[in-house]
Amino acid sequence: MIFDSIMGLFSNDLAIDLGTANTLVYVRGKGIVLNEPSVVAIKKGSTNALAVGEEAKQMLGRTPGNIVAIRPMKDGVIANFEIAEAMLRYFIRKIHNRKSMIRPRIIVCVPSGITQVEKRAVKDTAQQAGAREVYLVEEPMAAAVGANLPIQEPTGNMIVDIGGGTTEVAVISLAGIVYSISVRVGGDEMDEAITQHIKRKYNLLIGERTAETIKIKIGSAFPPNEPKNMDIKGRDLVAGIPKTITINDEEIRECMGDSISTIIETVKTALEETPPELAADIVDQGIILAGGGSLLSGLDSLLREETKLPVLYAEAPLASVAMGAGKMLDELDLLRHVSIKD
Repeated sequence: MIFDSIMGLFSNDLAIDLGTANTLVYVRGKGIVLNEPSVVAIKKGSTNALAVGEEAKQMLGRTPGNIVAIRPMKDGVIANFEIAEAMLRYFIRKIHNRKSMIRPRIIVCVPSGITQVEKRAVKDTAQQAGAREVYLVEEPMAAAVGANLPIQEPTGNMIVDIGGGTTEVAVISLAGIVYSISVRVGGDEMDEAITQHIKRKYNLLIGERTAETIKIKIGSAFPPNEPKNMDIKGRDLVAGIPKTITINDEEIRECMGDSISTIIETVKTALEETPPELAADIVDQGIILAGGGSLLSGLDSLLREETKLPVLYAEAPLASVAMGAGKMLDELDLLRHVSIKD
């Protein structure tokens, strides 16, 4: 116990949003100090990280044969334990200026549909990476706290958190999740749909970074006021040489249609399953959007049209999960109440 309190003096407690696309780290007393892609570059056949985060993302699709850029997270959970541990350790040391003595208390945000095995894996990975104590908090709960929703009051709050690998929809009341649904559809699946569409229609091969750029620049869930076009470069699968083509927003919206429909249907299912008293609160409060995937152009308009309810964005959609978990570091009673029990 004494050892723990001494370690507490030296440690800066952390809240980590371990996302499929990006990892955000909140340090108690400082706020969000790190926001980097969840990518690690390693030498083939080893687990030694050559580059992590932004530097590694620049290497995606551009590495020589003996180096591979890996995303250790898939669908919001750890797909490669050793690489995820190396990534977490790197981020923790980077924040603590490479002091390996420090063992912080860590909150890790996880999808609400996580299995017992996946929970154990996240806890073990964080402990191996140097955590003294590990708390797991469901992402929609953290996002709701980060969006400043009155979660401890007896009113219904609906949060829709769309990340790279998962979409989480939850109804929260009295600091508890009344109903939650998690589908493994997010920004990554939209990127993959764009890649496949361009390969099928134009016989052109593009990388995942190009697909993400297309989604951000001309991707939309709802037709924009003015049509948008974009020139993209890739490798012609027939001739085998680089080629440039022009694509438009309509075809990109169409190829992402399945992913967008799944998200809309998931929200509708959650609304159908919500107890009537809480559903009445949602009519007043509206649906709150969080997560990087929610920033897809026109998604709020489409959701508004489909549900006939007010749809609002959290103050900082990309950071709301990390911000919420960070706030819990200062409210340990709330953290103990909402953290996932073993």
